[in-house]
Amino acid sequence: MAAVLIDDEARARLIARFGEDVATWCDELPALVERLAARWGLTVVDAKPGNTGRTLICEGDDGLTKVLKLTPDHTIAASEAAALRAWDGCSRVVQVLDTELAAGAILLEGIEPGTQLLEAGANVPWAEVGDLLDQIHSVNPPPDFPPLEDRVVFMYRLAERGLRGSVAEATLSLETLDRARLRALELATGGGGHAIVHGDLHPGNVLDGGPGRGAVAIDPRPSVGDPSFDLADWVTLPMRDGGTLEDGFDAIAPHLPGFDAGRVRAWCVALAPLFVMRPLERGERTPFVEAMLLMAA
Repeated sequence: MAAVLIDDEARARLIARFGEDVATWCDELPALVERLAARWGLTVVDAKPGNTGRTLICEGDDGLTKVLKLTPDHTIAASEAAALRAWDGCSRVVQVLDTELAAGAILLEGIEPGTQLLEAGANVPWAEVGDLLDQIHSVNPPPDFPPLEDRVVFMYRLAERGLRGSVAEATLSLETLDRARLRALELATGGGGHAIVHGDLHPGNVLDGGPGRGAVAIDPRPSVGDPSFDLADWVTLPMRDGGTLEDGFDAIAPHLPGFDAGRVRAWCVALAPLFVMRPLERGERTPFVEAMLLMAA
């Protein structure tokens, strides 16, 4: 079981994120999974990569696929579980089956077939994505959720740490990143709404739930604030295939009541550097990357 649960690559990724102390958590992971598997009647089938923990695909004693998420940062588990509980009953959001937050563990329903919308290419089900966004942003936020400003601060702090000394810094300066951070903070603190913001709603975090279910969101990093934040990854999708930002607006706007093109555009500008860091590290200078760099200038 240990070889399936954690390998050298996964261990290195977690140490890069959390520091050397997380090595102890990695060593103790097999025992933790064994205990939780006994408690919830699970057999581990597969493990998925992740930057904040491990996601284990399991078969339950009832024959159903279930997902066991584990993280060494128990605040991440508590925040994710709280958001998913707030969205309880929303068909466009994965549902919680049980939790053991003191162990950083969340048990989720399995989504079948579970293909990421990242793999949909140009065939994005825009009506389903619009319905998803409408569902998650229509729920009243719990009173103790952090503001979107906190999410913005975290994202840009992580980005700055990754940019310093990297290959990408030759093209994307720290000054440009800081300018984008200030734009994002101004948006986050300047009104725009009071909704639960998913916080990481890119096409890799939306799965195909099959006929009758469609697009289903997973892995929130929730806060409360401007729902337009969650649209940036979607309206920029056509740009990756040679389209424009306006193409993205035209695709989603008919399916999303209250679509605010001005604020969505402003978030795209503020988040533009974050879209290009990884491609630049890989040496990619695609038209999409060039457009994002121009937007961030």
